[in-house]
Amino acid sequence: MSADPLAAFRLDGRTAVVTGASAGLGAHFAEVLHAAGAHVVLAARRLDRVSALASSLGERATPIAVDVTVDDDLVALAELGASIGGGAVDVLINNAGIGAPQPAETEPIETFRSVVDVNLNAVFRLTQLVAGPMIERGSGSVVNIASMLGSKGAVVNLSRELGCQWARKGVRVNALAPGWFPSEMTEDMWSDDSSQAFVRQHCPMGRRGELHELDGALLFLASDASTYVTGTVLTVDGGWTAR
Repeated sequence: MSADPLAAFRLDGRTAVVTGASAGLGAHFAEVLHAAGAHVVLAARRLDRVSALASSLGERATPIAVDVTVDDDLVALAELGASIGGGAVDVLINNAGIGAPQPAETEPIETFRSVVDVNLNAVFRLTQLVAGPMIERGSGSVVNIASMLGSKGAVVNLSRELGCQWARKGVRVNALAPGWFPSEMTEDMWSDDSSQAFVRQHCPMGRRGELHELDGALLFLASDASTYVTGTVLTVDGGWTAR
């Protein structure tokens, strides 16, 4: 047992890849991992955004333009992360995602396919690419950003399946499921009085979450603090799903 129980949460000397790192939760996650000592690879379609974030972080931050629906981009991202990590990425945060809330009976099939490509297929493919070297090294942590809602149910079940498949190979796969937090996808919600009232009325804690309230959960799953945790979903939602 370490004399410092907080040491297990540190990521010094490790390489972390974060998708969707150009804004919102992804940018915040990258900042947290960097503060914990990791070299962070910032991946997003908007190269200007991740380049600006890398500049603000200073050392141990590398930006790359990536469209997660393009296989060649994912291959390049996995190779970059492995090269920085000395052969393998240590931590992968699958954060990139899109939403298209609309009635299912009128949703164009093209929209549905696009959401599945970004929110599920890209998560599996990048995880597959990154996990190979992780398995060879015998260690690694994958954190898939899901949701307390059912919109990313497939990501939750994928995390469970891969977590079980790779449990004896040293690679842990878990999901982090935030509740109502400020992000680009929820930006309109927080400017709408009725939406804010809805959250205050129905969330047991009576408010939305603040970004820093995800930090502990993220670092727990990414670091050695959770070496006996895999295939699970850690929900941070102010009690929403416990109602």
